[in-house]
Amino acid sequence: MCNWLHRQGYLEVNPIKLIDSPSVSKKMLPSATKEQVNFLIEAAESQRDRCTVSLLFDSGPRLSELCAIKQDDIDWKGSILKVMIKGNREAKAVFTSHTARLLREYISNNSYNHTIFGIKPRGIQDMLSRLTVARGIKCNARSFRMGFACNLHEKGLPTLSIMHLDRWSSLDMVTRYIKSITFDDCLELYKKVNF
Repeated sequence: MCNWLHRQGYLEVNPIKLIDSPSVSKKMLPSATKEQVNFLIEAAESQRDRCTVSLLFDSGPRLSELCAIKQDDIDWKGSILKVMIKGNREAKAVFTSHTARLLREYISNNSYNHTIFGIKPRGIQDMLSRLTVARGIKCNARSFRMGFACNLHEKGLPTLSIMHLDRWSSLDMVTRYIKSITFDDCLELYKKVNF
């Protein structure tokens, strides 16, 4: 309103320009660690939930990507998933042998109609909220996506590789997501490489 009043000539000086904008502290978002993920998998109520948590950490999918996975989207030999990303484009996501075992167990013991999990994003968010309460570990889809990026970065993968593996279109997102890596984390990696 003040900007408009100033442009129209009702105010000689725009009072907004006289005030310094407050500096907002940048909160570091939580990033899931491998140990936390194992703890959450143990606490999960069902095979589907264990499989979902493991896949969230292994592949870093968005909820919409995870909910749309069909059995035909799984390449067991290559440990790769076909996922539909933003813009309705097809992409690939990776998973580990641990998640492959959980996926095989889940699929062999469950029937499903269209997608393997038969759940919507809200259902996964509710499950993650229950795990947060049960285990006291703050977890949401973004914390797993960040954990995926941080885990790969800590293991020495180049930022460009992380960008491609997590299906981002720019390095800026990788940089934003790996901010939760601390000096101590980097020091551990440094010691492994140099001592």
